[in-house]
Amino acid sequence: MIVALLNQKGGVGKTTLALNLAGEWARKGKRVTLIDADPQGSALDWSGQRSHEALPRLFGVIGLARDTLHREAPEIARNTDMVVIDGPPRVAALMRSALLAADLALIPVQPSPLDGWASAEMLALVTEARIYRPELVARFVLNRCGTRTVLARETAETLVDHDPPALAVTIGQRVAFAAAAQSGRLVCELDEDTPAAREIATLADAIERLGIGRVTP
Repeated sequence: MIVALLNQKGGVGKTTLALNLAGEWARKGKRVTLIDADPQGSALDWSGQRSHEALPRLFGVIGLARDTLHREAPEIARNTDMVVIDGPPRVAALMRSALLAADLALIPVQPSPLDGWASAEMLALVTEARIYRPELVARFVLNRCGTRTVLARETAETLVDHDPPALAVTIGQRVAFAAAAQSGRLVCELDEDTPAAREIATLADAIERLGIGRVTP
């Protein structure tokens, strides 16, 4: 499966989710490659920090911030179980290429009306991509939210009936994500029995239950 985390809006937690999902699937024994398609290269920086800390390699991280991604990612997928694309904000050509490569477009949003409005352009790109890849699946994932806040609950309820809909799993605003990233780690490596680690594991399971994949010749 090729999963692309995409949103035109920056700061919604795409890289954090991409890294931790890749790590969760790697922990399950899957062969995983993460493609850093963001010109800022945050996932590559994380990988470099991990090497500096002499931590074991869990999955490959490669930089492919170019609009040929839709041709290159499927080739990479031939030799892996999961490809995770950390997409760029505000670079339409790269996002179009990532959408054409993906089996699942995961759109992280925060519980804010501003995030909903900012997603309109992203959804237009999904609609455009489906002209060429009608099998493309898209889902919102509610990220960086206080699970007990009224706004988070209302946003989740609104997105249930949206097209695309939201996954039932929500990811909280937790300092563990930033603490792990600073040292090239994942939240599960800090402590498997924390809300952050459990939420990532639940999100990974929810994505797998969608039953999405591709048959490569």
